[in-house]
Amino acid sequence: MNIKDLLIWGRNELKKSNITDYEIIPNILLEHTCNISRNKLAMSYEMHVSDEDFQKFSKCINKVISGIPVQYITNKQEFMGIEFYVDENVLIPQPDTEILVEKVVELFKDRACKILDLCTGSGAIAISLAKIIDNASVSASDISSKALQIAKLNAEKNLVHRKINFIESDMFENINDKFDIIVSNPPYIETDVIDTLDEQVQSEPHIALDGGHDGLKFYRIIIENAVKYMNEGGMLFLEIGYNQKESVMQLIEQNGGFCDTLCIKDYGENDRVIVSKVRG
Repeated sequence: MNIKDLLIWGRNELKKSNITDYEIIPNILLEHTCNISRNKLAMSYEMHVSDEDFQKFSKCINKVISGIPVQYITNKQEFMGIEFYVDENVLIPQPDTEILVEKVVELFKDRACKILDLCTGSGAIAISLAKIIDNASVSASDISSKALQIAKLNAEKNLVHRKINFIESDMFENINDKFDIIVSNPPYIETDVIDTLDEQVQSEPHIALDGGHDGLKFYRIIIENAVKYMNEGGMLFLEIGYNQKESVMQLIEQNGGFCDTLCIKDYGENDRVIVSKVRG
């Protein structure tokens, strides 16, 4: 069997199982299993595939069919043009979260700033900000020690580990500093909704998805406590679910410690990021 035949086989298997992106996924998996670059793959359709590589590829196809995200199979996900290691201990960084990073960069790129990333997971937000903002000092916290290990690995891979302080903490429990920016993509899916999501999302760690009965558990904690950990003129950046704008903005308004609150839409025109300033 050659590479062209293998790709056709993989696409047919995925198509039969109604897998989205069935035309793209086999290419990604073949690059991974055969350790072959995308450019070389495109020029090597007649190259023979060993039985060993076929078995590896077949196992990967079956994992996708069973609901395992491709990113957990390849241990790769791109975010802000940066490659991150991911596995089942962290959420897979999504393009919509780039909106949050871009807004922080827009406002603070040329300023010295101290940043706290709560619920850092893979470290995608913290590491991206550390790479892009030259004078940023970043603290990245998570309740999961396994997630922090992955975030540290990603920071080392991207050569920003000296700019980031990693803290194992249940929200603000072990935070002992003040910051110019607090940023977070916290768990925000309602507990009862998680089991209705597709298999790939359910493969991600539930601790990073579950936002309590109404999805607002962690927003309440952040909004109630953030001002105590922020410098004068500090800013809060929160990723939200598409239907949470009014609820989160109401929590901020009721708190009284913030002003100039606004909401930014993502690439799909869904409400995605809340930005608010500490009241002077």
